[in-house]
Amino acid sequence: MIGIGEIAYVIGENSLSNRDRLESLEATSDLLENKIGVMTVARKAADMETSDLALAAVRKLFDSGAVKPEEIECLILVTQNPDGYGLPHTSAILHEKAGLSPACAAFDISLGCSGFVYGLSVISAFMGANGMTRGILVTADPYSKVVDDHDRNTTLLFGDAAAATLMTDTPKWNIGKMDFGTQGSLHSALEISNERHLSMNGRTVFNFCAQNVPTSINKTLDKNNLTLDDIDLLVLHQGSKFIVETIGRRLGATEKTPFLAADCGNTVSSSIPIILAGGAPKEARRILISGFGVGLSWATTIIERV
Repeated sequence: MIGIGEIAYVIGENSLSNRDRLESLEATSDLLENKIGVMTVARKAADMETSDLALAAVRKLFDSGAVKPEEIECLILVTQNPDGYGLPHTSAILHEKAGLSPACAAFDISLGCSGFVYGLSVISAFMGANGMTRGILVTADPYSKVVDDHDRNTTLLFGDAAAATLMTDTPKWNIGKMDFGTQGSLHSALEISNERHLSMNGRTVFNFCAQNVPTSINKTLDKNNLTLDDIDLLVLHQGSKFIVETIGRRLGATEKTPFLAADCGNTVSSSIPIILAGGAPKEARRILISGFGVGLSWATTIIERV
């Protein structure tokens, strides 16, 4: 069975202090501390492309000794901010930069905040169907390419990062059954405007998450014949502090739903793997993960230590 072997991640090398920008953005400390929850947003270097950010995470995975470049049989990249104009697919550019074999399949998935969980399903099924044993799922969606730094709805929230997840037939984490959903009628709540800037209707996104994510979590628990008491940690997409805390309250599990993005921001599809690699306690053996946002969509599953 294909599961998660190792996760490496990188966070943008530059940063912006949100406290220093409150006055110019006409934002309050209460908004920053209690709603957004992000004190610093990470930013990639201005001359760094999406594939460069992704490459840094992949190289970190290789440097860990978990796998060698020549062993990789497939590479899947989750992004909605590709290199250039999106053609060729950014995973092909990353494939070259990472020095992968010509026998390695490479393709992109266009998903945002739910992309890591969707990606786990896609890559595990793809590898299983094709007899593969080593693959990499990369998430890299640098929103600094589309955020308007004069828009307080987005510039105080989103940060740049990438994660590279080794998928293997000798995993450290097995992946359980999943729950997915899309409310396409709300797609315009998170979109790129005609001016090529990110536009977000925060109230619509919040209501969508508050209404649908707890339901998805309960469905996922049922599908896996588990209860919330069986889960050691819930790693929710770090949409904002208020969203994460609201979902925790509605589940009655605030002690299991930490918000851990204060120092980097909402890193879109990388927020969950970053926590799994750097913020999940070693004693947590069964973790529920849920991504939600762009689409508007959600995806939830449970991973368990082998």
